[in-house]
Amino acid sequence: MALTDAGRPTELRWKCDWAAARRHHEAWWRQQGLVLSVTAPRRVVWCDVPPPPPADLETRWYDPRWRVQAAEHHLSRTWHGGDAFPLVGTHSAAGDLASYLGCETRLSPDTVWCEPLAGEPEDWPPLAIDADSAPWRAHLAMARCAVSESRGRWLVSMPDLVENLDIVSALRGPQRVVMDLVDRPEWVLDRIWQVNEQFKMAFDAFFAIISDGYGGNAFVFDLWGPGKTAKVQCDAAAMISPAMFRRFVVPALSAQCDWLDFSMFHLDGEDAVRHLDALLEIPGLSAIEWTPRRISVGDSGGHPRHWDLYRRILAGGKSVQAVGVRPDEALPMLDALGGDGMYIQTWAESEEAGEALVERVAAYR
Repeated sequence: MALTDAGRPTELRWKCDWAAARRHHEAWWRQQGLVLSVTAPRRVVWCDVPPPPPADLETRWYDPRWRVQAAEHHLSRTWHGGDAFPLVGTHSAAGDLASYLGCETRLSPDTVWCEPLAGEPEDWPPLAIDADSAPWRAHLAMARCAVSESRGRWLVSMPDLVENLDIVSALRGPQRVVMDLVDRPEWVLDRIWQVNEQFKMAFDAFFAIISDGYGGNAFVFDLWGPGKTAKVQCDAAAMISPAMFRRFVVPALSAQCDWLDFSMFHLDGEDAVRHLDALLEIPGLSAIEWTPRRISVGDSGGHPRHWDLYRRILAGGKSVQAVGVRPDEALPMLDALGGDGMYIQTWAESEEAGEALVERVAAYR
């Protein structure tokens, strides 16, 4: 295991070819290389870690020890092929930043929802992270625990903070925030910029814990970059026009991307595609990921119907992340689009099948 003087990992014990994978990720951010992330069940487990005991929802979402044991159990049985790497997540809510800013959380087996704040918006104080909030303290403890228990075996992701209009929507509620865009637009803009500042504060707090020996970090969507790296988004874009997106979302998003070293926008569903031109105009945005609306019910990110969208993104100077790509779709997609700037997330039924796919994809590098 290689560590810096400060104890930051530079290599990964559970990813023997991390040096090569890391180079591929770096080149992909510059639209000069290909990332292939393929996972499969391991032939031989790394270590015999039992699954965590049955637990209530609060424990499953926020208990650091339970979460790290669950991750270790899963990762010890997972083969990370190509450029995939073992990663322990620390996120809970669909927008953890909202829970740090005062939203109560509602837990379910599949996700954590943030309940809107009460009161008239004009009476709200400036947005600020509540350092005493349970989610904030739990996630910091989770990040520290995951780093401590790693011993060079995996990287640790920071929570899925989310930002911009999505957090304002979480604070106000989606139905009310679309009315706010008309009734109190300056209030919305002011709150978006306040969210930006709180995002940076939260990011820096977690970055100080999880950053690696290259001064980089991992983020959800299996992202890694040799600097401040994040997935950015605005799922609320599906509710607004291109003109509103340019007015309310783009300025703060552009500033956020300039502040980060590497950023990838999560383009969520067909209703968000109308904002693609605005996204391609953001100089600091490095990449765009596409999630088809029906991916949860069987659609795949590798189907030919999505290829023209990927071509638009690549032609606009951004890298692409294609998620949910079926193993048999990877090579046809590379034949159609080439390798430079493509990040393909897929899986295999076995290590042997995964190794065969990695070998075939090597010809596209």
